Amino acid sequence: MTQEHSPVVAGVVAAVVGFSSSFVVVLAGLVAVGATPAQAASGLLALCVAQALGMAWLAVRHRTPLSLAWSTPGAALLVSTGAVAGGWSAAVGAFLATAVLITLTGLVPALGDLVARIPASLARAMLAGVLLPICLEPVLGVAAAPLLVGPVVLAWLVGQRVAPRWAVPASLVVALVVVLVSTAGEVGLADAVPTLAWTTPSWSVPALVGIALPLYVVTMASQNVPGVAVMASNGYPVPWRETMGVTGLATALVAPFGGHAVNLAAITAAMMAGPDAGPDRTARWRAALSASVTYLVLAACAAGLTALVTAAPDGVVQSAAGLALLGTLATSLADALADPRERVPAVTCLVVAASGVTVLGIGAAFWALVVGLVVRAVLSPPAPGTSPTATSAPARSAGRHRSP
Repeated sequence: MTQEHSPVVAGVVAAVVGFSSSFVVVLAGLVAVGATPAQAASGLLALCVAQALGMAWLAVRHRTPLSLAWSTPGAALLVSTGAVAGGWSAAVGAFLATAVLITLTGLVPALGDLVARIPASLARAMLAGVLLPICLEPVLGVAAAPLLVGPVVLAWLVGQRVAPRWAVPASLVVALVVVLVSTAGEVGLADAVPTLAWTTPSWSVPALVGIALPLYVVTMASQNVPGVAVMASNGYPVPWRETMGVTGLATALVAPFGGHAVNLAAITAAMMAGPDAGPDRTARWRAALSASVTYLVLAACAAGLTALVTAAPDGVVQSAAGLALLGTLATSLADALADPRERVPAVTCLVVAASGVTVLGIGAAFWALVVGLVVRAVLSPPAPGTSPTATSAPARSAGRHRSP
């Protein structure tokens, strides 16, 4: 492989790894809040196209390897939230509300400052609580159907030992093979035709409070802020205002077609902005461009993959999704419990989020933040200006590079 081709190859690899590592989580999240398989496939297709086009625009305009992705933690949040009052159309309305909040974050500094006041320990604990039930699926799957789920877990374990980056994609490939073998003849070519399904949004208070607000917080704290930090660590400024505008607009455009959130990438950003994309830093923007083209190709696979996931025996795809999120769970737990003074509020937040309770029609993620903040205030009232925040340093860094 020649050096001049390395950014292109890095972009293709990043897109394949990013897609294969988390698309099952996206499908599971959309179905959990009321989407039909066709609507979920539409959402996956729309997300691929929107982030591809947004990434191409930012890469070409700024000659920077800015990479976009769907919100995997946000999809996990949807899994834990489940159906809300108003059904699927209300969930779509919540996605639109999230788009508005993301856009306003780039335009109104005060909104970003408000998000920055959420303690990092609680933001990470909420995410860990959301992820925990999903990450239990491989254990439950092996116990219930060892012959079906066992090979998926084994592929993941071998991949972790041999090539960690490809461990999750390898487990997913094995899961799809298991599905193909166990459902031979059930998935036809007609099921693989990519289509978009429009849903007219509606709005309900439970959906706005239980989906839109937690989805916005999780997307900002677990995707956009780390994405800025990754780019900064590789020497690339992020045009904050424009990036929030592009991702907010992309989220608004995909919402009626079933997409939940588009945001800055973090893990794949490191692959495209770091040394893997070649020694010439001025050429690494081509990695983002090749990734965008790859996502357009992968978009054509959305319907077929959704059909396979829908036909899968219970536990197989859920186990693959749980394995895909283990790394995020580990990072979230480490961050949430790092400060001994924050551990009790963080654990309280975590268990409420993991409980899956619904109160007043509003899901557990919202109540987890509320309870965590209350417990934190009671146990250790913070001194003015000393509260640890989820986004303070990266947000300030982004703010310095806002586009005009």
